[in-house]
Amino acid sequence: MQIRDAQPGELAEIGELRVAAYRSGGFLPAGSGYAQTLRALGADGRGQVLVAAAPDGTLIGTVMLQLWPQAEEIVRGPDEAEVRALAVRPEARGSGVGKALMAGVIDRAAERGVRHLVLCSQPEMAAAHRVYEDAGFTRLPERDWSPVPQVRLLAYGLLLPENS
Repeated sequence: MQIRDAQPGELAEIGELRVAAYRSGGFLPAGSGYAQTLRALGADGRGQVLVAAAPDGTLIGTVMLQLWPQAEEIVRGPDEAEVRALAVRPEARGSGVGKALMAGVIDRAAERGVRHLVLCSQPEMAAAHRVYEDAGFTRLPERDWSPVPQVRLLAYGLLLPENS
């Protein structure tokens, strides 16, 4: 498996991968407006989209790094960045793809001088929470928020070492 930057011609496929992953996990109800957001993330050039590619080149996962000030409300300043839209194809789950993507996004953030990585997750995404916690993220309950009524997101954070 290779973790690399997404190519512009792959963004539509990446959007569909995200939607399929969220739907298969039961995290994206039919008719949800968030499907369009998942499809569009990164297409505007605001953020760095990473992919996990199988040896045959098939895209099997993705994650996005979004720097301040383009990130969501959870990011509070220029030393913070947000991890968004971690998604792994259902058939590739449990094979280390999520772990590899998180390591890749943490490395990219450190290269950009980010001191604090944050992310939000639905309470029901228990498998993703394990991936985040295994990567060193801890809960930030004071940053939990609701982007729309009836949707509560849990916040996690990871302090990165200072570059010398």
